[in-house]
Amino acid sequence: MRQIRLGRTGLIVSEVGFGGIPIQRLSEQEAVTLVRRCLDLGITFLDTANGYSTSEERIGKAIAGRRDGLVLATKTGARDGAGVTKHLTLSLERLGVETIDLYQFHGVSSDEDYDKVLAPAGPLAVVREAQGCGQVRHIGLTSHSMQIALRAVKSGHFETIMFPFNFITNEAAQELIPLAIERDVGFIAMKPLAGGALDNATLAFTYLRRFPNILPIPGIERAEEIEEIIAVMEGPAEMTPGEQEEIERLQAELGTRFCRRCGYCQPCPEAVSIQLLMIMDSMIKRMPPADVFADFTQLVEAADACTECGECEEKCPYGLPIREIINFHVELFHSEMARAGFP
Repeated sequence: MRQIRLGRTGLIVSEVGFGGIPIQRLSEQEAVTLVRRCLDLGITFLDTANGYSTSEERIGKAIAGRRDGLVLATKTGARDGAGVTKHLTLSLERLGVETIDLYQFHGVSSDEDYDKVLAPAGPLAVVREAQGCGQVRHIGLTSHSMQIALRAVKSGHFETIMFPFNFITNEAAQELIPLAIERDVGFIAMKPLAGGALDNATLAFTYLRRFPNILPIPGIERAEEIEEIIAVMEGPAEMTPGEQEEIERLQAELGTRFCRRCGYCQPCPEAVSIQLLMIMDSMIKRMPPADVFADFTQLVEAADACTECGECEEKCPYGLPIREIINFHVELFHSEMARAGFP
């Protein structure tokens, strides 16, 4: 597999990485076998997070004895120094390593969160100290907010930025990716298959090959998925007219219903968790059923408080029919919960 340089980290990684969310849905042995298959195929960049339940531990078991040549990336969602210290200690233990190659601040999508990360004696200061001790090699940030992502790249504090990028959520191509290249910040493309909304790997990854300086990290649940993606990456780079037409059709169809998780729709006057409800279909697809139906039942039931005022739709920069989508996702949640046998 071809290799790319991940910005000024200087890390040389496979041109496709491994996203560690879906392996939570597998048995431990299935997950370990899958990760090892990815390594055998030449994947050298593995991304996970403290918040992905069993993902770190399973990756740790899979890479035991195979650490050399791998780039391990994980994340913390903590917004205070003590929380980051706890998460980092756990991540090192779960992964079974002494050093994490890329440690990222997870889901920083508001000015308030960003300022907490940079606060004196806060998360960034703690990770820099860990960097000095050799526990962390490089520091990055992940976000769903274009404003925050641009701010992070311009700041000079972070060596990588992770942001959604696919042919539906393609706003990063306009300013963020060029700025990251200019500042030599590694660009990691989360959700290259739009969080499961796209099922045609040929279209998705042929499109991404137009941007040779980015690192897509698809979430992988089956060996066949990564085998197909690698075949696309090693195949023809040119897109056929028919493939381009299909992309344009999907952009027209999904672009009016796909949530970018920018958060501009919030807060809701009735305290409905709009953003989470907008991505509930993706969560059902990617997370273990027990986690989804145990953790989000109250959130879904709270959607009953919606008064259909439409304020969220007025604030949405993409003109999404938020009320319609939320109602659909609430029905989907209940039907999938019943199908899975949960009370």
